[in-house]
Amino acid sequence: MATPDIVLTRIDNRLVHGQVGVVWTSALGINLILVANDEVANDELQQELMAATAETSDVGIRFWTIDKTIKTIHKASPRQHIFLVVRNPQDALRLVEGGVPIKKINVGNMHFTEGKEAISKKVYVDQNDRDTFNKLVDDGIDVFIQDVPDSSKKEITKL
Repeated sequence: MATPDIVLTRIDNRLVHGQVGVVWTSALGINLILVANDEVANDELQQELMAATAETSDVGIRFWTIDKTIKTIHKASPRQHIFLVVRNPQDALRLVEGGVPIKKINVGNMHFTEGKEAISKKVYVDQNDRDTFNKLVDDGIDVFIQDVPDSSKKEITKL
């Protein structure tokens, strides 16, 4: 099996939007956005909206379930420079545990919901999120909060 060129993995509960589809793609020099999310993989309307954003940056976009990503990503062409986008840390951990070679995870947005507390201006976590981030860090993955490419990084070590 080949090792796919995953340039960066991002956790963003909005998945692909202007910041991801334009700012990050140009800064990373990628040519494919891969959205790994079970819900969106089966929702044509959300796919259309996200695909329109990707088109403005002239990059390809795919919408796969977590399981399909685990089973298929190793077939990526060496020409594909992949920006992997997931909705939450639990999906990122499922990918890692499934053998997807993720080295760096950028945490962009995790909105506030009941029971979550802020660890940055745009990232709110509960105990499940904390445990998941700790597991990712223990697995040797570089996990950091960074809103846009030119903003400073806040490393996540142990929460």
